Amino acid sequence: MVEAANSASNALQRRGLMLILSSPSGAGKTTISRMLLERDPQIALSVSATTRPIRPGEVDGVHYHFVNQAEFDRMVEADEFYEWATVFGHSYGTPKAQIRAGLKEGQDFLFDIDWQGTQQLYQKDQQDVVRVFILPPSIDELRRRLTGRGTDSPEVIAARMERARAEISHWDGYDYVVINDDIEACYHQVCEILHAERMKRARQTGLIGFVRELMRD
Repeated sequence: MVEAANSASNALQRRGLMLILSSPSGAGKTTISRMLLERDPQIALSVSATTRPIRPGEVDGVHYHFVNQAEFDRMVEADEFYEWATVFGHSYGTPKAQIRAGLKEGQDFLFDIDWQGTQQLYQKDQQDVVRVFILPPSIDELRRRLTGRGTDSPEVIAARMERARAEISHWDGYDYVVINDDIEACYHQVCEILHAERMKRARQTGLIGFVRELMRD
């Protein structure tokens, strides 16, 4: 962690990016996201706005920005969201202002959204978006993982499997596709993608000044 912080402080100024991780339920997206947030100080979770009620243990502004439906509708009309959707009767959206300010300062943001949200976000800001889709090694393994949780009925698992097949069909709408056969290996592959994207010339905003100084010597 210290090494990462030191390397970040010595790096040239750069523009941040928006890393999207998508996967069917049970493919490992949530675990990979948690590992990234715990181990990489340069990336932060994008905090969505939602109309759903706050749950015990949640903190407004940390887990979500909790708003009523009228305020959410106003934000939609004012084009304040990168993407938004209504899921199970509640609205969710990604506010633009905070993220745009962070990107200018070199802050990276992690998005845990589905393929529809990914499409919306990419259409709004292609230059800053990196899309990664995580696949399970097999459908049987995905079913085993969902069953192994022990929290859902057979009917719910069947519905999740049906939705998983629909989500997997959109794999070709992503920049990178990673197969999660081993969680640590999958995590390191995502890290490699993130590192390469951070190093892209277009995001290295400090390069112009640095190269000019080199040319003067």
